[in-house]
Amino acid sequence: MPQTPGFTTGRILVVAFEGWNDAGEAASGVVNTLKDELDVYPLAEVDPEDYFDYQFNRPTVAADDEGNRQLIWPSVTIYGPTEPNAPAGSSIYLLLGTEPSRGWKTFTEEIFEVVEDAEITGIVFLGAMLADVPHTRPISVSASSENAAVRDALGLERSNYEGPVGILSVLSNAAEKADIPTVSVWASVPHYVHNAPSPKATLAMIEKLEELIDVVIPRGDLVAESTAWENGIDALAGDDDEMAAYIEQLEQARDTVDSPEASGDAIAEEFERYLQRRDGKEGRDGRGSAGDDPWRPPSI
Repeated sequence: MPQTPGFTTGRILVVAFEGWNDAGEAASGVVNTLKDELDVYPLAEVDPEDYFDYQFNRPTVAADDEGNRQLIWPSVTIYGPTEPNAPAGSSIYLLLGTEPSRGWKTFTEEIFEVVEDAEITGIVFLGAMLADVPHTRPISVSASSENAAVRDALGLERSNYEGPVGILSVLSNAAEKADIPTVSVWASVPHYVHNAPSPKATLAMIEKLEELIDVVIPRGDLVAESTAWENGIDALAGDDDEMAAYIEQLEQARDTVDSPEASGDAIAEEFERYLQRRDGKEGRDGRGSAGDDPWRPPSI
């Protein structure tokens, strides 16, 4: 791997938030896996009173190990390694929690006080979005960076997205202003299984993360869970002809894009055929405009 200041060696903060940026719990699943597998401890936690609307992010009640009921409040925690100065490779820090409801500017300032104190040299932001992709194909994971040196070293591109953003983008912008290089990693999760955790997407993001930073991440039960997840959706589709036909359309479009001989024109033609099939179906059954999903799945 090329030597990339802040990523090949150094103190790397891996960030994921539950909520809007976390389709299929894929991004938070990566950080939870790291938290379970690495030797880390809580380094700092924000005060939830300052940043959460409890009518939107409600506290939950659960029993502890002794059977006592306790309230669990939405929170954001930064974890640090017990040995932050590893002799080789990267020292991994983690940030995990619920996306705050308010006070994003103040929240960012508070987070970066900890980042500065911990002497973080690079930040990886993890996110997952719902997309028109089939569950039967490898999960698409993209990586981008706003830092020119990182893009050159890792062969990444700069994101050209314009539109609404989450707290990840706010923190990324603050990091670049603080001269801390960043990488953003996003997974595409099949939208028709949006209510279920997606271990396959979590696994794909872990593999991408290992490509970017000097760390080996144990998979735990993720491989078996990923297989079970895919088999479960296959079984559901086997009992639903409409769902199966829709997945087949997604597979055809994905295979066209991924084929070695695919050209820009071929990809555009396949996408146009997909839109025509979708619009034609909606015209027959009146399910909505061309911007709506052609098939509304049951919640799973």
